[in-house]
Amino acid sequence: MIGQLRYLLKTMRLRQWPKNVFVYAGLVFDGQLIAVNSFIITSLAFILFCFVSSLIYIINDLTDIEADRLHPKKKHRPLASGNLSKRTAVIGAVFLALLIFPIAYLLNINFGLMITGYFLLMLAYSLWLKHIPLIDVMIIASGFVLRVAAGVVIIITKQFSPWLFVTTTFLALFLALGKRRAEIYLLETAAGSHRRVLSGYSLDFLDQLLTVVLSATLITYCFYTFSSPITPGNHIMMLTIPFVIYGLFRYLYLVRMDHIGGAPEEIVLKDRPMQITVLLWGLTVIGILYLH
Repeated sequence: MIGQLRYLLKTMRLRQWPKNVFVYAGLVFDGQLIAVNSFIITSLAFILFCFVSSLIYIINDLTDIEADRLHPKKKHRPLASGNLSKRTAVIGAVFLALLIFPIAYLLNINFGLMITGYFLLMLAYSLWLKHIPLIDVMIIASGFVLRVAAGVVIIITKQFSPWLFVTTTFLALFLALGKRRAEIYLLETAAGSHRRVLSGYSLDFLDQLLTVVLSATLITYCFYTFSSPITPGNHIMMLTIPFVIYGLFRYLYLVRMDHIGGAPEEIVLKDRPMQITVLLWGLTVIGILYLH
């Protein structure tokens, strides 16, 4: 029983929970990070998004067992390897669903609708949309935008810039395209047999898309810093632009030169230059928004 629970937790991908930190965007960029009530309710929203992400991972692994068994890395996943039984996975999924959605609607009706929409969109992705080139990465990007939107609706925001939604969209596309590139490089000519959607991409095509999306990410973030509603008139948020430029260039370097990027969250957690860049960017943002 303990072994099954351990494999269930592994299937829940706890290491990918940091992706849900986007829920805090509304809190931070609206100047409410030090507001206790807003921080607590946003943290609850973060936890619920972690759980719903894990729910989706369990469902995804249940539907992809056969395909994962043919993948050089995914074949070691608990369900694909047989270490986790389907029955335990189904029980875990039902438990998470019964926990997540009632609490979400009790917190805030709009937030409940947002997290339900996120779940349904990711479920559709897992079952059908992940097989359609371009649509697959756009759905992934939509998931990050919904995280930001959920963090905004759960608190009363007054100064959250719409440019941050656009920046989040392009940043998520950038990460998703980098992940696709890493998968194709790893699997080479057998990519299409492991994941159908990969047959619709090539390294050259993805490199072009990465260049376009990187440019769009930088431009939209710059637009945000020019028009930041929380620091009107002085454009002081422009001081954060160099960190964003280096962070994006560093990620592109790792994807193109070191051929990694299959797990973007691991880059942030393991690559020291990226860690330093994110830390300095975060400290600069907080210093500008809360000490200015």
